Amino acid sequence: MEIQHNFSLKKYNTFGIEAKAKQFVAVHSVQELKNVLEENKTIQKFILGGGSNMLFTKDIDALVIHIDLKGKKIIKENDDFVWVECQAGESWHEFVLWTINQNFGALENMSLIPGNIGTTPVQNIGAYGTEIKDTFVSCEAMTIASQEMKTFTKEECHFGYRESIFKNKVKNQYIITSVVFKLTKTNHKINTSYGDISAELARNNITNPTLKDVSNAVITIRKSKLPDPKQLGNSGSFFKNPILLKSDFQKIHQQFPEMKYFDISETEVKVPAGWLIEQAGFKGKRFGDAGIHKNQALVLVNYGNATGQEILNVSKDIQHTIFKMFGIHIEAEVNVI
Repeated sequence: MEIQHNFSLKKYNTFGIEAKAKQFVAVHSVQELKNVLEENKTIQKFILGGGSNMLFTKDIDALVIHIDLKGKKIIKENDDFVWVECQAGESWHEFVLWTINQNFGALENMSLIPGNIGTTPVQNIGAYGTEIKDTFVSCEAMTIASQEMKTFTKEECHFGYRESIFKNKVKNQYIITSVVFKLTKTNHKINTSYGDISAELARNNITNPTLKDVSNAVITIRKSKLPDPKQLGNSGSFFKNPILLKSDFQKIHQQFPEMKYFDISETEVKVPAGWLIEQAGFKGKRFGDAGIHKNQALVLVNYGNATGQEILNVSKDIQHTIFKMFGIHIEAEVNVI
């Protein structure tokens, strides 16, 4: 393990932002991670996974530790379920495709989400009616301060909408090294309740979809809406969909009756942030090399040489305009560094 200095992180973040790490090292095993942490106790550290949910606005004046742990294995199974452990450095999408090829169900709706396994519990990633918490069993994590290993159960992770204990209470205290998922082997619960998925299946005359059919539909939909980070720098959805109390929403809805929304409980509704951004006229707009994607208003993009600060400025302009127009605050889903 060689620590490199003044290291470019451009290829290590999906926005393709040029930022330098004061020091950089990639670790490929739990032991290597332990050694790096032990040998650099007094140095500030920055943990980097797939770089898919962050916006660099400055150079990183720290030791950047890139988590590159690989491997997956079945640790338990019965007639109906299988428990799979996957290392933190594995690509999420590649893992989803692997589960489908094994005929293991429950992750197919989250196909093509960028990033690595280790960061999926942090965000409680989700798409098309499913979230990590639906299949998550536990994760192993190393304590940064003491290098001790700890197992976090699903209950201990306090999952919420794009939320977990790793984003608040224990932020910057642990590094997730592996995650265990419980997947179906039989009686798969195929979820095609989202209109986009059912419409895509209907276009292909599929009435009894398999796991692969659903995954393919999701991939087609995501590719039509979301740019490939390898071709156009982005981090997927930049904003969370705002959740409002029904009492507050009803007042706004009277003023904007065409506003879309989804009931999520007896007292709350979710409003699509993309719809709000589109109504505010930002969809497809470009500000130098920073902009909003033409097919999906939730996605901010780097057309080549945008700085993180320029993209952040665009996001703040959007937030300010949405609040001024609708009285709704939309929160960034991406971690701004």
